[in-house]
Amino acid sequence: MDLIPAIASLGGLGLAFGGALAFASQKFAVEVDPKVEMVQEMLLGANCGACGYAGCAKFAEEVVAGKAPVSGCTPGGASVANKIAEILGAEAPDAEARHVAQLTCAGDCATAKEKHQYHGVKDCKAALMFSGGPTACSYGCLGLGNCERVCPVDAITMSDKGLPIIDVDACISCGKCKNTCPRQVIELVNAKTVHHVRCKSQDKGKKVKEVCERGCIACNICVKKCPVDAIRMENNIATIDSYICNNCGTCVEVCPRNTIE
Repeated sequence: MDLIPAIASLGGLGLAFGGALAFASQKFAVEVDPKVEMVQEMLLGANCGACGYAGCAKFAEEVVAGKAPVSGCTPGGASVANKIAEILGAEAPDAEARHVAQLTCAGDCATAKEKHQYHGVKDCKAALMFSGGPTACSYGCLGLGNCERVCPVDAITMSDKGLPIIDVDACISCGKCKNTCPRQVIELVNAKTVHHVRCKSQDKGKKVKEVCERGCIACNICVKKCPVDAIRMENNIATIDSYICNNCGTCVEVCPRNTIE
């Protein structure tokens, strides 16, 4: 019998606190613009951060508030941008070419030399802190998979030869792989580009030959043979202008180092 007053007291306190919380939730509730929820439903939900905000929910808030562009969701592309513009009654943005991640290094464990063995933490940035990294080429891929681990859609896998393989069809252009790479050997390029220079080294040809079998030696053969003058040599590395290139493949055929693919 002595338990009844205690139970009644606890029940009364529970009802009192519940009522207080219900009142507070109504009194201090923050109204959410329904457009924010509509925009968020249009997004991919990858929370990749490519828009510059901490997740899709934050981007939705900012774009509705007019603080972010309707085309800010890079992975969503023109389709998502047009849907957001329709929700907000804004003008649809001009269509932009889709970009995908591409590797600018061909120096795998079979073709690139090492200056020392690394047995530390499996992290590219950590390896770079130890004597500038294990690769003899100071521009090449370190091969420890930071890019693979940060990709939000599993579009990158590390090969058994120590280079990342990028699934361009799965790539959402978030740029996380590019931003995390300490050697900057991953770039976002026009998805329609067919041929790519797989080298980032700015060293002279003699030094490149000493450390990598696939590196560009700035021989200028591709520059001279390109029928549309789409290739130029900058800082000892060939650069292809994707807007001029007609994808004929001449550069691939004449490159003596198989640097261009």
